[in-house]
Amino acid sequence: MAGSGTAHLRPAEEDIVLRVEDLVVEYQVAGGTVQAVSGLSFDVRRGETLGLVGESGCGKSTTGRAVMMLPRPSGGSVRFDDREMTGLSQAELRATRPKLQMIFQDPISSLNPRRTIDKIVGEGLSIWKRSDARARVAEVISAVGLDPDVVSTRRPHQFSGGQCQRISIARVLAMEPEIVICDEPVSALDVSVQAQILNLLEDMKARYQLTLIFIAHDLAVVKNVSDRIAVMYLGKLCEIGPSGAVYEKPWHPYTQALLEAVPVPDPSVAIEPMAVEGELPSPLAPPSGCRFRTRCPLARDRCAQEEPQMRGVGPGHFVACHFPPAENRSA
Repeated sequence: MAGSGTAHLRPAEEDIVLRVEDLVVEYQVAGGTVQAVSGLSFDVRRGETLGLVGESGCGKSTTGRAVMMLPRPSGGSVRFDDREMTGLSQAELRATRPKLQMIFQDPISSLNPRRTIDKIVGEGLSIWKRSDARARVAEVISAVGLDPDVVSTRRPHQFSGGQCQRISIARVLAMEPEIVICDEPVSALDVSVQAQILNLLEDMKARYQLTLIFIAHDLAVVKNVSDRIAVMYLGKLCEIGPSGAVYEKPWHPYTQALLEAVPVPDPSVAIEPMAVEGELPSPLAPPSGCRFRTRCPLARDRCAQEEPQMRGVGPGHFVACHFPPAENRSA
């Protein structure tokens, strides 16, 4: 963030477990260079849940994988426990990765269909030749609400999507991680099961002192599980702040549009959503200036000429917008 003049976004140094600065992820394709993530910066405090939200294609999952060095980012810095990840050798990365684990979006396809559940959950432990592997596997399977005596010898196809996601969470917990990146862990599940998995993640966070990065495209999902929310659009961060502040008073028009798109279970409530039209621009040729300007009803000439920088709008709340709608409301 120092490169963007946003060092003031940082919490106290002793609280930070993960620091991402000017992260860049680019892919070479036949048509040119895909700018998946462009200069993204954020910090994660120890023990908090940071919600990373935005519509499909904005670079959320790419950011999560880049933090894991899967693959290594094209540029920028990722510091975990004050250790620069981008400069580590493969052997050093292998030794560090047990502390950084990931829960994937599709719980069924993320599990090896040929292996039994005890082998799936305990694979990392067996690689590191842990003498307590069997006991640890039984412990974490129990912790996620399954009976190890019943499920251990079965295979993934014998379980529902929700049960498979519980198994995926158990596999993560087995390695005793510090940070868990949850890559849309409930988007493939029924609504009733989503609530169970969200509650389970909250319980596991408290029980095992975890720090979570919760990736989702639905702001309604992250509302109750995130301490802070970071909103992404086309590879850029457009707003970040405490969960309550972002929901009560969004400062970026894109954040406002995402919130207004959340269904309200009350037919008497009249909502006039912000008029956001069109599709997400191609990351092969992102718009100049503000990347949201081609869909923003508040865009002006300055938005095409000058890229907005992060600025403070409240305690711990920052926005990258020249003409934020909340400022107009305040005026």
